[in-house]
Amino acid sequence: MIEVTIPLKSHEEAILVLGPYDRHAKLLEQALAIEIYTKNGNLRLRGDDHNVVEAQRRVEHLLGKMRKGRDIDARDAEGILLGTSAPAAAPSGERSNGGPATSNTHTAAPKAARAPRTGPIVVRPFEGRTEHQRRYLETIQKRSLTFGIGTAGTGKTFLAVASAVRALRAGEVKRLVVTRPVVEAGEHLGFLPGDLQAKLDPYMRPVYDALSELIDFEDVPRLEEQNVLEIAPLAYMRGRTLAHSFVILDEGQNTTVPQMRMFLTRLGEGSRMVVTGDPTQSDLPRGTRSGLLDAVTRLQGFADIGVVEFDPRDIQRHPLVEQIVRAYEAPTRVGNTPDENV
Repeated sequence: MIEVTIPLKSHEEAILVLGPYDRHAKLLEQALAIEIYTKNGNLRLRGDDHNVVEAQRRVEHLLGKMRKGRDIDARDAEGILLGTSAPAAAPSGERSNGGPATSNTHTAAPKAARAPRTGPIVVRPFEGRTEHQRRYLETIQKRSLTFGIGTAGTGKTFLAVASAVRALRAGEVKRLVVTRPVVEAGEHLGFLPGDLQAKLDPYMRPVYDALSELIDFEDVPRLEEQNVLEIAPLAYMRGRTLAHSFVILDEGQNTTVPQMRMFLTRLGEGSRMVVTGDPTQSDLPRGTRSGLLDAVTRLQGFADIGVVEFDPRDIQRHPLVEQIVRAYEAPTRVGNTPDENV
C-alpha cells in the first residue's frame, strides 16, 4: 500500500483529471481499485503499489498533454485515464472527437451512438402519483412562481426538476438554473476534503441525483458546457436577471428573508420559478426567520403565484419514511426529552 502525490498547477487541471462531478476519478478508482482525492490543491492516489503507479502514469500522461497546449475534452480525458484512448482515436485527418468509435471498445461505443453535442435531450417519462403532486405539476405549468412546501420525500424537488427539464426540452425556456443556499447542517465546510467545488458538491448532489433520474447521465455535463444548465449556490444569483429560464430554488427554508427577496427579484422575462422547502428542517441559526415562510405569508393569493402544500400521504420513498415523519410530528411521550440538536 502506497500513497502518491501529484501536484496540480491550476483548478482547470483538477477539473480535467477528476471529471464532471468526479466521474473520471470514480471510474479510475473502480478500474484500478485505488482511492483518489484532493488535498491542499494536489491530487492524492492511494492503493496497491502496481495500481497506484499505473494510475500515476495515466494522470501524468493526461496532464502532460494539457500542459503542452493540447485541446482535450472530457471524452479524451476519460479515454486516457481508463486506458481506452487508442482504440477510440479518430482516423488521420479528422478531429479527435469527431471520428467513429471502433466496435470493440466497450467504453467508447455507447458514446458514439449518443446524440451530437447540439442534439436534443431525452426526458424519461414521469407523472404525479398523488393528488397534491398532480396539482403541483399543474400549478408549475400555469404559474410564473410556485412554492412547493412539505416534508421530506414528497417529490418537491424531483417534480420541479422534471418540470424544468420538460420545459427545456419543449423549447419553452432556454436555460435551466437550479440553486440552493449553502447552510451547514451541524457540520462545517472546512471538514470536507478538496477545493471549494468539492466542498460545495454535497450541497448540490440532490439536484444532480434528480437530473440523473430524468435524463442521460452524460447529458448533464453537455448541457453545463453549453451554458444551458447551471447548478450553483444561492450567493451566485446576486445581481443577475434570469430571463427565458426555468429557475428552481431548493431547500428554500434555509434562506433568510433578504436572501429570498434577492432570489425572487431575479425573475426575468419569459421565466418561471419554483421554490421548494420543508419548514420543519431549517438549518438557520436559532431565532432567524425563514425566508420561505415569510415569502409564502407575503405573497400567497397574488396573481400568477401558486402555493402547493404536501403532507405525509404524498411521501414516495421507503414506506417507513411516512411512519417516521408522522412519529416526529406526534406529541412527545411523557418521560422522553427531545434533543433539539438532532
